[in-house]
Amino acid sequence: MKYILVTGGVISGVGKGVIASSFGTLLNACGIGITSIKIDPYINIDAGTFSPYEHGEVFVLDDGGEVDLDLGNYERFLDIVLHKDNNITTGKIYKMVIDKERIGDYLGKTVQVVPHITDAIQEWVERVAKQPVKQNVQPEVCIVELGGTIGDIEGMPFVEAFRQFQFRVKKENFCVAHVSLVPAPRATGEPKTKPTQASVRELRGLGLSPDLIVCRSENPIGDEVKDKISNFCHVAPEQVICIHDLSSIYHVPLLMEQAGVIDILNERLQLNLPTPRPPEFMQSWRDLTERVENVYKKVNIALVGKYTKLEDAYASVAKALMHASIAAGYKLNLKFIDACNLEREMKGENPHLYYEAWHSLTNSHGVVVPGGFGFRGLEGKIRACQWSRENNKPLLGICLGLQAAVIEFARNVLSMKDANSTEADPDTEFPLVIDMPEHHVGILGGTMRLGKRTTLFKGDSKIRKLYGNKTQIEERHRHRYEVNPEYVEKLEAHGMRFVGHDSEKERMEIIELDGHPYFVATQFHPEYLSRPLKPSPPFMGLILASVGKLDNYFVNGQKVLHNQPLHNHVASESSSDDDLYHGRQQQQRACNSSNSTVPTPSSSIKQQGSPVKMNGTVVPSSSSPTAKDSVHENGVC
Repeated sequence: MKYILVTGGVISGVGKGVIASSFGTLLNACGIGITSIKIDPYINIDAGTFSPYEHGEVFVLDDGGEVDLDLGNYERFLDIVLHKDNNITTGKIYKMVIDKERIGDYLGKTVQVVPHITDAIQEWVERVAKQPVKQNVQPEVCIVELGGTIGDIEGMPFVEAFRQFQFRVKKENFCVAHVSLVPAPRATGEPKTKPTQASVRELRGLGLSPDLIVCRSENPIGDEVKDKISNFCHVAPEQVICIHDLSSIYHVPLLMEQAGVIDILNERLQLNLPTPRPPEFMQSWRDLTERVENVYKKVNIALVGKYTKLEDAYASVAKALMHASIAAGYKLNLKFIDACNLEREMKGENPHLYYEAWHSLTNSHGVVVPGGFGFRGLEGKIRACQWSRENNKPLLGICLGLQAAVIEFARNVLSMKDANSTEADPDTEFPLVIDMPEHHVGILGGTMRLGKRTTLFKGDSKIRKLYGNKTQIEERHRHRYEVNPEYVEKLEAHGMRFVGHDSEKERMEIIELDGHPYFVATQFHPEYLSRPLKPSPPFMGLILASVGKLDNYFVNGQKVLHNQPLHNHVASESSSDDDLYHGRQQQQRACNSSNSTVPTPSSSIKQQGSPVKMNGTVVPSSSSPTAKDSVHENGVC
């Protein structure tokens, strides 16, 4: 087994995850089986109870593991299925060691960081590195990303563990790649290498010598700077790889290939790769990047969420939308809208934010209402669902988005004005959304419906066609609350169809609205399984509906996508914006024929002070956030 350790210097968030994923992409293209491990030096057992503002989204694996979002990068880049043990935290390691001490495994010895914690880390890495992550094939190379920055006190046990590990597995089986920032202050206008020098010096002082230094910078770095880093950091010039900011992360593997990374790894790890590489090497990746660079028609998607101050809180949703947009031949223009800003209360508190949010929503081609926890912003999500339903605007609801769509429908179509979720109002007269058996009151971590579960389709539907008319699918879940089965029959009688359910036929998994261009919501999270070359079907449906191509897609199949299959992204961009224009025209005609009186962006500003109405009914004001709303699975709401 070969190991590549990826460390970071100068600042966190420098791009170690993408660099590690790119190493795997290149080796995977060479026919080498890859697995990945992410080490997070925090004491939490897993990422499940994090606020999205702490570390971005919580990524969910097939086995229900709640892990760091970087594992999502690994799965998307490498098209593999990782396990919860592929994410190591300080909490997991210490818990394992303490449990062993409690049952006497250490025979009364004093348990210490060295050797007990460091040994536990090494044993964990060796064990997990052998686990298959794709088609039961044992991996040949394990890429380990050490989170944080070299010098962080919480990361010291892991650095020491790998200092020992390099001798345990032999030099030819262990390689270190150090990712460092090379800033270029405006005052000088030139790249500065001192931070990288200091970072490498500290890494070497801890017993690890980098075999590759990956320099991250805003703009390309010249050979003079590379030579300087080489001289002061004890590596050859060809071992200094410069990755500047790019228009798409999908360019990174190609830039690394051009820099000779494969040859360096081949020599350093004795991989015995054949040379020269075939002409079609990395061709699918080149096709993907070419497609990304050569799409000019834009599709505007509004994401109505609760954690929009940090875009990484919806990283997988944004990536899934991008995958679908690329496949459809459009450039994604994603607008993040704070759900609270759509609520009537905000109109009085901050009219500018209120009308700005509605302006963004009404100028979108499609709407995504993603998951979340707690009741803050729920009324805003409900209003977004109502506006999309009444104005025939394509909508995809996910998790809480499905629940918001159901509550809105019950309130405004079934006249259940007090309909709500018991999460938001435990005493609601009409509990449309209730908790579930997995929910343990008082215990937050790992107590939800998590991981891959089976969904069975019922009858014909748009979403079933998008999944290739399968009878059942498997998608990943992360939620506590679900639609109350007692109200399903009433909802279906008025046109809201539950077209997917679990294998016991008790849990409602997918809804679809009759007579709407695309009003679909899923209780599961389809974004977790989206891949750059295999877009998620629900997201594909949203994008196609947003540009007016969905019905044509159902008739002509993938010929609509520039006569290319979804897994091949080579395409001509000779078509004009006429199809998008006609799609807008159809939606506008539908809007004009509806009874909705939601003000348009221009009229909204003129009508400040008057209530926003939908279908003749003023949407109720949302409650102000309270302490009750402040703690949930993600720590904030």
